[in-house]
Amino acid sequence: MTESNSLDFSSQAIVLVVDDTPDNLAVMSSLLKGSYKVRVANNGERALQLARAEPRPDIILLDIMMPGLSGYDVIRALKADSHTRHIPVIFLTAMSAADDERLGLELGAADYITKPISPPIVLARVRTQLENKAAADFLRDQNSFLDDEINRRGKELAAIQDVTILAMASLAETRDSDTGNHIRRTQHYVRVLAQELQSHPRFGYFLTDPTIDALYKSAPLHDIGKVGIPDRILLKPGRFTPDEFEIMKTHTTLGRAAILAAEKQLGMEVEFLRHAKDIAYYHQEKWDGSGYPEGLQGEAIPISARLMAVADVYDALISRRVYKEGMPHEKAVAIIREGRGSHFDPDMVDAFLKLEVGFRAIAARYVDNDEDLAAKAVQLERLQAPATP
Repeated sequence: MTESNSLDFSSQAIVLVVDDTPDNLAVMSSLLKGSYKVRVANNGERALQLARAEPRPDIILLDIMMPGLSGYDVIRALKADSHTRHIPVIFLTAMSAADDERLGLELGAADYITKPISPPIVLARVRTQLENKAAADFLRDQNSFLDDEINRRGKELAAIQDVTILAMASLAETRDSDTGNHIRRTQHYVRVLAQELQSHPRFGYFLTDPTIDALYKSAPLHDIGKVGIPDRILLKPGRFTPDEFEIMKTHTTLGRAAILAAEKQLGMEVEFLRHAKDIAYYHQEKWDGSGYPEGLQGEAIPISARLMAVADVYDALISRRVYKEGMPHEKAVAIIREGRGSHFDPDMVDAFLKLEVGFRAIAARYVDNDEDLAAKAVQLERLQAPATP
């Protein structure tokens, strides 16, 4: 800081002097007014009013022994208020005992000057505290700026992650007969089911709020591997042959491989895709071990995939497609109930049954409309039509 900048700062600084004795106020005003803007208060209540008013003082010279609020009461109130806690306070008092000074400093005073005062000492200490405050304010402003920048970049990164996931999911969706609303519904099913299980002793350690948020974002990638399934199978309106089904089952392996390949190109494992890999690869596993791709059983199946299994099957059952009508909610619930302990984790089915009204509401909120289905039908026909020479 140059001398000219220092003087400019000093001339703008506001000093609040608090003392119940008019003569003391007059002496301090006369001493300080040549260098600073001076305000005065003759009691603690008035001091707090001036300290909280804009523009706030840059420093406060505070007497201790006053009628009403003492100087100790005033500094306690100042330090308890986020708007005034950073204003430096110098006690200016006739109380010269060591215990008085110790208490004043413990309460947060920046300095402690006993009367009778030495004018040069007072001016030097006021100037020192103002310079300290200027440096502290600068650092606070810088820290606030850095915090804001970190938050901004964090939100930007989260947005990029969300867009990346949705773009990848939309790519798979363009080749499937499902609509984009299937993606949205399963996201919400997974989230409400995970939140219901958050207090369950089997799942609470895993289903933290950040993990549930990551699962919500990762859920759209459960069928990303379908981009690698041939159209003649993926778009087939009827039942698969055994050979076709074996090919269809590879979408789980293809999905995880696609995410792994993306991470390999980056040269690092991406945390926000960790759950997406598990969901894509394992969501067709069944509790009794009869699923695929690995035939995992029970607790060996990742929790994220078990959640996705309930969400995906429920939505597949109730949803209309170009090749089928959706079944009633009640029938879908009955099928999920029947799959308790065979297809699905029993505790997850119990949670689903508690939430079935909520699942139904989500399905209604993001229902597929006729325009979506008609557009999908046209797309299906075009993709199935033989290429013209």
